[in-house]
Amino acid sequence: MSQGNIFRLIPEAIENEIFEDIIKTKNIRIERILSEGQVSPESGWYDQDEHEWVIVLQGRSQLTFDDGTVVDLKAGDYIHIEAHTKHKVSWTDPSQVTVWLAIFYK
Repeated sequence: MSQGNIFRLIPEAIENEIFEDIIKTKNIRIERILSEGQVSPESGWYDQDEHEWVIVLQGRSQLTFDDGTVVDLKAGDYIHIEAHTKHKVSWTDPSQVTVWLAIFYK
């Protein structure tokens, strides 16, 4: 058994985006991501072998897809991203910590 709290140990200021595995097996990975104004690098896209289901638990963010689609996410919003769908984080709220929960699976 493992137990925790998704909102524990959140720094007051985040210099670099923080990625933390909560559970990691050969079939699934559940990750907490903390952002505060960080975005993906200008060049390149996330192009993952895994499907990703992600929900914003706190804060606000924006994802941009290589087809030009832009998706705004606020607390409670989630999105499912199929494997090899190129995307990037184009904005996160610089005035508060955005807490993401991401589930990656094959």
